[in-house]
Amino acid sequence: MNKAVRNRAGVAAAGVALLVGGLSACGGASADGGKGGDKPAAAKAPTPADAVKASYLKTVPAKFATMDMTITAGGKTDRLTGTKGWYPAATGIDATGPDAGNQIMIGDLIYTHSDKPVQGKSWMKMNLNKDGSPRYRLNDDPAEYLALLLGQEKLTLVGAEQTDGIEAQHFKGSFTNAELLKADESTKVMEAANRDYLHQAVKDVTSLEVDLWIGKDGYPVRVDTVRTIDKGTTKISAKFSGYGTAAPVVAPPADQVADFDDVMKGIDAGLKETDRNLEEADQTLKDAGLGGLKRS
Repeated sequence: MNKAVRNRAGVAAAGVALLVGGLSACGGASADGGKGGDKPAAAKAPTPADAVKASYLKTVPAKFATMDMTITAGGKTDRLTGTKGWYPAATGIDATGPDAGNQIMIGDLIYTHSDKPVQGKSWMKMNLNKDGSPRYRLNDDPAEYLALLLGQEKLTLVGAEQTDGIEAQHFKGSFTNAELLKADESTKVMEAANRDYLHQAVKDVTSLEVDLWIGKDGYPVRVDTVRTIDKGTTKISAKFSGYGTAAPVVAPPADQVADFDDVMKGIDAGLKETDRNLEEADQTLKDAGLGGLKRS
């Protein structure tokens, strides 16, 4: 075979190789019967952490939910019903029992209702942050519970269950303080300020046990927690409903609110005035030779 023939044969072979390669890359005929390449890999099954993240992203925009919460601490059990709000933290309590009375908390402001008006006003306001020092605390709302579980690989799926007649997926986990403070990629779905606040609020929590039920609609319907801090253990069983439809928690009308600090200043001023009057009366009696007021 002369040189020209060999060159033409080489060019032809190269052309065939390119053609076959092009057909394979485009999903053409192949050795597996013409089905066009490898089968796609099976989709990865969602993990408990994935379920929590999806629920968190759905819960955050709802802003408010109806709550029915039982709190056990120090040998005492209280039941609270009302509304929970988040970002910002808010709670509206419809109290029942011997200490019945409504209470509203929005951020650091607490409004307490009384059937005995003070200064003609039925609500008393107290500012927990009046000195400018942060008061970090857990709000025990649905978004916060989910935020605590973001990226927690120890969270496990118990299985499908019914809670109060609602079909839900039951998740369970137990976490140390170090695990609660853990920050990974999952927590980046939170706004930085909310994440920083939460980390400050759990610094004193030494351990947390959680049972979480997420309904078919993606919202948490029940959360049971056992929280341990230096002062003791608190057990909470919280049920939530009415996401996106619960009435927002709002402050009472300003003209119906008395400020606790102002009321206390008035009381202090009144006591000082009483002391002055007693001192004057005591001196008057002494001047009259009557020995003055008897004091215990």
